[in-house]
Order: sequence, then C-alpha cells, then structure tokens
Amino acid sequence: MSGTGGRVAAVRLGPRSVASLLLVSAVGVVGFGWPLLAAPDSGLAHSADAPWLFALLLPLLLAVLWATVGETGLGAKAVAMLGVLAAAAAALRPLGAGTAGLQPMFFLLVLAGRVLGPGFGFVLGSVSLFASALLTGGVGPWLPFQMLAMGWVTMGAGLLPGAGRLRGRGELALLAGYGAVSSLVYGLVMNLQGWPYLAGMSSGISFVPGDPLPENLGRYLTYVVTTSLGWDVPRALLTATLVLLCGGTVLRALRRATRRAAFDAQARFTPAHDSAPAGGDAPTLDRAPAPDDAPAHDDTPRPS
Repeated sequence: MSGTGGRVAAVRLGPRSVASLLLVSAVGVVGFGWPLLAAPDSGLAHSADAPWLFALLLPLLLAVLWATVGETGLGAKAVAMLGVLAAAAAALRPLGAGTAGLQPMFFLLVLAGRVLGPGFGFVLGSVSLFASALLTGGVGPWLPFQMLAMGWVTMGAGLLPGAGRLRGRGELALLAGYGAVSSLVYGLVMNLQGWPYLAGMSSGISFVPGDPLPENLGRYLTYVVTTSLGWDVPRALLTATLVLLCGGTVLRALRRATRRAAFDAQARFTPAHDSAPAGGDAPTLDRAPAPDDAPAHDDTPRPS
C-alpha cells in the first residue's frame, strides 16, 4: 500500500503480503474463538490440546508473514524505524506492569500505526509485544496470541479514515476513541485465549466443552466481568488520556521523522556530464584539478 493524502508508506503490502496477513488473521480468529465457534459434536470442542495447537501454529504463520512483508516492502529505513519504535514501546510496557492493567505502550503504537499505515502497524505491534515479552520475562503460550492481537490493534489505527485530511483536535479525538475501544477489545480477545484453561475450575465462569454457544458465551462474559474488566478499563482510560495530552506532539514528531526518512524516494543515478564527449567515450566523474592546474605527472620542481 502506498501512501496517499499525506501518509508515508513505510511498508508496502503487495498481493502476497496481503494474502499472508489474511491467512494469519483467519487462523488467529479460529485460534481465539474456537471455544465459541466449535460445534458441540465436533472433536475440536472436546479437545484439550486445541489451545496448544494454535499456540504452536501461530508463531510459524507470523514468521511466514514477516518474511513475506520483508521480501516485498520492508526496506532498510523501515527496519531502522521499526527497531526504534519497537524498542520505545517495549520500554514503556514495564512502566505500568502490575498496576491495574495500565500499559502506556498502547498509545504510542496507536499513533505510530496512524502515521505509518496498516502494513507497518501490524509488524510494529507484533514485534513490540515480542520484544517487551523478552524484556519482562512474559514468554509463554500466550505470547503468539498477544503479538497477533496487538498487530490487529496497530493495524486498525492505520486503517482509520481521514489520514491525509484530518488534523488537530478532531484527529486526536478520533485516535483517543479508537485507543480506548481497542484497549477494551484487546483485553476481551485475550481473555478468550486463557479462558479454556479454566475448564472444570468453576462451572459458573469456565468453558464447558460441548455446551451450546449461548451458555458458554454467558459464562465467558461473566468471566470477563469478574476477572479482567478492572484491568481493561484503566488501560483504556490511560490510552485515551495519553493520546489527548501527548498525541499532538508525538504525531508531529513521527510525521517529521517519516518525511525525512523519505520511504517513497527512489534512487536515481545520473551521469557526470549531460552529454557524452565528442569522441564517443563514456562519461566520467568530475575530478578537482591538480594544484596550480599542473599535469597529474608533472615532475618539474616548483619554487617553495
């Protein structure tokens, strides 16, 4: 995808990249929602190995996606920008760890996705979660799901309307609203990943294999309200507040950096002279004349 209307395309998504992204997202939807999607009489609904299957499958698909994106549009400048932003996001995550779900990294990733577009946003979101997990020791079977969910959040910011026209308070209000909603949805989706592990612990909130969808959905909503809503709401409020307070400055800095990076610039090679010499020789590079216009091999002594 190329930038239009003022957006710089740090990562262009070609047909293969889009196909890989859709495949990973489709598998991710099944990986998150299989307890609610599986038919009661299917083997998947009664399988205790299903969460582990998707936990092993998702990293392989993410690796394929990164390789495809790298092959089609992840240039050296985009890699440098990706490294800086992922490191900054990873450093922000521990600042709110263990404090009512506060995660300041969300606001930076939303703003970066807005400026740099959905392709860069998806890669940045997933890489940032991977880097922060290594930094905080949060590596486990939940990590691929976190990477995918954050990739969706950051990609969604890049898909918001008005990228080339909307500026100022209107844009900040849009991003603050999206940041709050996406923070809540992130928690809602991530709960689906851990919910099946509670099977048998409490019939009131745990997943019951083979039960009809309405009953399992009711248990899931009860599980969300009683376990994680107190973490998701503060995260949403913090994200919206940081966007409103700091979003203007961060957006200007990101846009200035992307303009200077000139991701869309094409390398051009021009000859040293506008026309070839009369003798038909190939153009040569200009060289500064020797001191005093002396020949290159002039051994004549010169007065000091």
